Amino acid sequence: MIIAQDKKKTNLAEYLLYMWQVEDIIRAYQFNIETLDKQIIQQFKQPKETQQEIRDWYENLIEMMKIEKIEEKGHLQILQNNVNELYDFHLYLIDKKKDQAYMGFFQQAAGNINEFRKKAHATEENNDIEVCLTALYGILMLKLQQKEISKDTIAAVTTFSQLISDLTAKYKAFEEDKD
Repeated sequence: MIIAQDKKKTNLAEYLLYMWQVEDIIRAYQFNIETLDKQIIQQFKQPKETQQEIRDWYENLIEMMKIEKIEEKGHLQILQNNVNELYDFHLYLIDKKKDQAYMGFFQQAAGNINEFRKKAHATEENNDIEVCLTALYGILMLKLQQKEISKDTIAAVTTFSQLISDLTAKYKAFEEDKD
């Protein structure tokens, strides 16, 4: 909860990747709040009140995942909405064609996005930004498992990382200007 709140304020893509990991952790602990409490929540070394807030946060996530029937796979609708917000902003930047740096990042990534979409058996329903985030999450999981990643994969994912990094920075600035 503490990490998620911080990431949501500073970098929406990092927030999404973190939350996807939280969803997977909840699945790994089989939606058991007692196990999550012992293995994760108590590790935060926070005051009892804050630990209770974190526990409540996990309980809410568990409930939402069950309601949305994503116990085995998928992402919470609220997170999908965040992905869609980033995608809409991506389309806005592409449509305006004023930001040459962003256009360059997208052109570098476009072929890799299509290639990853094919390899991952993603559909057109999976927008370009979701495909990039999914690939970045996959690389994160491979690194955590200490699995070898090919040079070609690293090169492709680097184009995703550059695109997403630039997109989220511009999105954050855009959101701050609206306030």
